[in-house]
Amino acid sequence: MTSSIDFHTHSIASDGQLSPTQLVRRASEKGVRVLALTDHDTTHGIEEAAITAKEIGVHLVPGIELSVTWNDQNFHMVGLGIDPLHPILASGIREQQELRLSRAREIGRRLNKNRIEGAFEGAALLAGNGMLTRTHFARYLVDQNRAATLQKAFDQFLKRGKPGYVPTRWAPLETGIQWVTAAGGIAVLAHPQRYKISTTRLKRLLTDFKTAGGQAIEVVCGNSSNDDVLKFSRHALDFGLLGSVGSDFHSPENRWIELGRLRPFPNGVSPVWVKLGIASNPSSPAH
Repeated sequence: MTSSIDFHTHSIASDGQLSPTQLVRRASEKGVRVLALTDHDTTHGIEEAAITAKEIGVHLVPGIELSVTWNDQNFHMVGLGIDPLHPILASGIREQQELRLSRAREIGRRLNKNRIEGAFEGAALLAGNGMLTRTHFARYLVDQNRAATLQKAFDQFLKRGKPGYVPTRWAPLETGIQWVTAAGGIAVLAHPQRYKISTTRLKRLLTDFKTAGGQAIEVVCGNSSNDDVLKFSRHALDFGLLGSVGSDFHSPENRWIELGRLRPFPNGVSPVWVKLGIASNPSSPAH
């Protein structure tokens, strides 16, 4: 199913493979009419994306994906409709970026200790001017023939308990929400089906998320099953949250995740794009 709205995407400003311009153009080719660029802890690509979007008639929603910590567990949160230059958000982004750089140096040190030399420098070279992430380390490991695929690089070297894993405490959930709302945005809990969390703990998370000012949850993601959509639609209704949709697209190399390739938006859930002042049917066929 093709959706005309995609509110979760990445460019080379963080760990995506396409430039903001290429991303917007590909989105348009895939039938996406309303697009949010949500790079990890940076808004660096939004200006370029906005120029291209205006040229080709795509409605660009400025966004970001923040890493946050709640009760000693890390989660991702998308901010939609933000002012990328708002000083409170900008200050928070700088804090996140400093933490990312510190983590990256430690990942490099730990990999070097395990006889994988030059990982930090190699990952930084792959990141270029973009945000340095674990995905860049994974790509370096693949390039060095230390892993066959990105997923295997994570599984063998970067996940908890592996040589390059570095535990990280990001900004508290409440703080991340404050940054987004101060910048005029809507805080969205990203890809909830990915978290290894009990139903009881999930309900506590959603309660705290809503209490702190969070307004939406991704009910349809790029790898959602029908059961996932049903489950998180119910949570959206139970907690009075808006529903969002997003592919979490990173690269054309991943043929399983594509811009706008999303399951139909569920009936009964209030869509986040209405709150953003956008009137559109996210499940309409591409034209």
